[in-house]
Amino acid sequence: MSHISSCLLARGWMLATAESCTGGMIAAACTDLAGSSQWFERGFVTYSNAAKVQCLGVPAELIELHGAVSEPVARAMAQGAVAHSAAQVALAVTGVAGPTGGSPDKPVGTVWFGWQVAGATHSELRHFAGDRAAVRAQTVRHALARLAQILS
Repeated sequence: MSHISSCLLARGWMLATAESCTGGMIAAACTDLAGSSQWFERGFVTYSNAAKVQCLGVPAELIELHGAVSEPVARAMAQGAVAHSAAQVALAVTGVAGPTGGSPDKPVGTVWFGWQVAGATHSELRHFAGDRAAVRAQTVRHALARLAQILS
């Protein structure tokens, strides 16, 4: 986390998060660090599809066509977090934490990530094992670790 904060501070950038399956855990991890108000701008917890549309501007058609847990939605969430905040950097997560809600196409543990940095959008699909708590914890770790890599 200190690498993320130092990279953001060096550039004068702020971070916003857009979370679904983690319910604010990434924002909490960021704000656990003293002084985070210098680089953490806001967190969106958009658990419902309606919230993704209303708060982040995710096109409803994307959700209808691809489902909430999809690459286009993760990318739109990250882009929307920047567009609807004063942040220059955003990370977004949307997934199936379980124990229910999975499908053959998107089993429990499926998580799509989106990162918006310097106008570029990055995305990635991961499949995590374990129970709900394990999937959510792994999602938080991966979202932040990959953000640190992108910022480097």
